[in-house]
Amino acid sequence: MRPVVLALLTLIAVAPESRAQERILPLEQRTCEVPSYILFGDSKLNRVRKSIEEHKKLTILVLGSGSSALPGPDGAAKSYPGRLDEVLKKRFPDVAVSVITLAKSRQTAADMVQSLKKALAESKPDLVVWQTGTVDAMAGVDPESFRASLDQGIDDVAKAGADLILMNMQYSPRTETMIALGSYADVMRVVSRDRDVPLFDRREIMRYWNDNGNFDLNLATKDIAAAYQVHDCLGRALASLLIEAGDLDDVKTGQTQ
Repeated sequence: MRPVVLALLTLIAVAPESRAQERILPLEQRTCEVPSYILFGDSKLNRVRKSIEEHKKLTILVLGSGSSALPGPDGAAKSYPGRLDEVLKKRFPDVAVSVITLAKSRQTAADMVQSLKKALAESKPDLVVWQTGTVDAMAGVDPESFRASLDQGIDDVAKAGADLILMNMQYSPRTETMIALGSYADVMRVVSRDRDVPLFDRREIMRYWNDNGNFDLNLATKDIAAAYQVHDCLGRALASLLIEAGDLDDVKTGQTQ
């Protein structure tokens, strides 16, 4: 079994008894820990490895919605795409890493597919991170139609010669009581399995952090500092998935961190 903690981080272990306590851990005890069974899968990112090894470049297109961005002058750098960009540049200092974010609010998966071909042609990414699901759930899009949109997007990315990571919705205790997200999350898991593409299970990762006292995800919707912390951990976790799925642990491009 792979290590439970993220290889990119220096983590402080969570005391076992804290899991049963309904409180948020002190700042010095919080970690970005994610169990390997949530974070890693068997699907590979072969284009990512080839681009890094042969061309010393990695262009990533993040196709998302409002939750891919944060407000304020530091929002772009503090959001998970910005954190992903910084972590990868430190991990691969000899690689030209570029993370391009195309985030528009209130877009369904079908809406995103409509703009995907143009985005692929313009950015020519090696990897697409496609974050979707929430708006479809809110709009009550038929799950089969949602799946058809995912399949179309995966086909378009494959034709463009890029790898793909699917990313599902955020977890919030409040949102879970108001929006039926489960069936859309299930569709994304099935599509990930059937199409052999990695799934960054953001919903379960954030649920794990909330349940174990790392973050109060009700607070994170109101407190920008808390949102920055959550996005930092998401960016680091996403980088770990990319490195694992790309078989990049043995790639030597300079000093690693």
